[in-house]
Amino acid sequence: MKRFHSLLRATLALAAVAVLAGNALAQQGGMEETNRRRADEGDGPHDRLILRGGIYIDGAGSPPLGPVDIVVEDDRIVSIEAVGFPGAPINEARRPQGATREIDVSGMYILPGLVDMHVHTGGAGKAPQAEYTHKLWMGNGVTTARGVGFGPMMWSLQQKALAERNEIVAPRMFVYARPGEGWDRGAVDSPEAAREWVRWAAQVDVQGAKIDGLKLTSYPPAIMEALIDEAHQHGLGTVAHLAQTGVARMNALDAAELGLDMMTHYYGLFEALFEGRTIQDFPADYNYQNEQHRFGQVGRLWQQSAEPGSEAWNALIERFLELDFAIDPTMTIYEASRDVMRAREAEWHEEYTLPTQWDFYQPSRQAHGSYWFYWTTEDEYHWGKFYEKWMRFLNDYKNAGGIVTTGSDSGFIYKLYGFDYIRELELLREAGFNPLEVIRAATYHGALQLHKPKGLENDLDFGVLEVGAKADMIVVEENPLENLKVLYGTGTPRLNDETGEVERVGGVKYTIKDGIVYDAKQLLEDVREMVRQAKANPVSEEGW
Repeated sequence: MKRFHSLLRATLALAAVAVLAGNALAQQGGMEETNRRRADEGDGPHDRLILRGGIYIDGAGSPPLGPVDIVVEDDRIVSIEAVGFPGAPINEARRPQGATREIDVSGMYILPGLVDMHVHTGGAGKAPQAEYTHKLWMGNGVTTARGVGFGPMMWSLQQKALAERNEIVAPRMFVYARPGEGWDRGAVDSPEAAREWVRWAAQVDVQGAKIDGLKLTSYPPAIMEALIDEAHQHGLGTVAHLAQTGVARMNALDAAELGLDMMTHYYGLFEALFEGRTIQDFPADYNYQNEQHRFGQVGRLWQQSAEPGSEAWNALIERFLELDFAIDPTMTIYEASRDVMRAREAEWHEEYTLPTQWDFYQPSRQAHGSYWFYWTTEDEYHWGKFYEKWMRFLNDYKNAGGIVTTGSDSGFIYKLYGFDYIRELELLREAGFNPLEVIRAATYHGALQLHKPKGLENDLDFGVLEVGAKADMIVVEENPLENLKVLYGTGTPRLNDETGEVERVGGVKYTIKDGIVYDAKQLLEDVREMVRQAKANPVSEEGW
């Protein structure tokens, strides 16, 4: 029945989108038509798929357990059976039978598919073919993505419906739209207009509002409150990138008090920790439109906010907990600010970054996130201190019981889709999350937040490996709890003491979504071929 309702919703959404989209190319913002899944892409779903002998990590915080056999029928997990003990022979009598497809994953690790809570698909001048981005996500184990947005709203809804029916190779998609996007009834410039837009968005199967701000500043509190309240009445989630130009009158605490479900990035967090001031101490020559000013001065916020463990620090944590507020930090997207060379020289750029995407990353007065006009050691020093305090808050909030999720926002600032999502997991580890807490943030906690608007936190459809859940999972040959680097699509170097040679180990072996088994390494090979072709056949920006 769940599957029937999902298909029905997808069909109705696609029909609505088809009516509203109009000129497809114009509505897609330069995105090309997405290639449909070929017959040789993905194996399944199967009547009865059995993964045999793996080590199982449920995602919700339970320690590893194995060997287990996991039985999948169509797109659902129907059984998880312990079939022995480490180092001992398999108990064949306990093994489930009747498989129409078997995969031997003995000694490998099985985790829920990863959930990226902050994505964009690309776009003209960067990555215009969505297949490129989709396969980078799936090849690095991301089976669910929240677009904020993926691209223009109507195009995003088309992609969501195609992904739900597995007509394209792509993660499960949640579409969060910016207020006013997609309709032709004027700006969202009043509480009444805000409510009207939310009601309209809910009708076309938008799942949430990503509240960026009105033109160059944040929405006034009355409009913000109307957006959030109406969204909740219609089962839509809410997340905000609180505009830096508006945080003086609405910081993260102010937004949480209005009922906002979660914040993304850091905007408004440090301002909620100000002591002895209510506005950031900007230099006299500061200009927000100069992005080196904008991001350079953000790094200086660490000096202006309350210290860890202080009364103000602890009070903010307590209030966020009372308000059931969640944080999606996306530390990875700003990491170049504390070490631009590391981000610029990442090993995956050569084979996986399109020439147009690479060009977009380069210093520019006009391209967003390309603010390396003259980045200095002083800038990186302050951003390093900023990260220390930011990470401490996230870890303290998690330790107090707060929800912290994982998102990447890749496609800017030298950050590449999929690969730099895995980097976010390493940054949470650096912040103090233990490896199981990192995996929980990347799976279970993201799923909780995406199910919350519909009141389904106790009936998760993905994000945890349990009987009845969707068959969304990844299989890795190495232990990610020992080394998160084995989740990168490029794997990680390791010396083979028997041969004396350095070899690459890791990388996701199988990405399974809706019971369909994808060879993750083949997905990434497809991406490499796209990049090779793009380099061999350069085209003008207009050609994209």
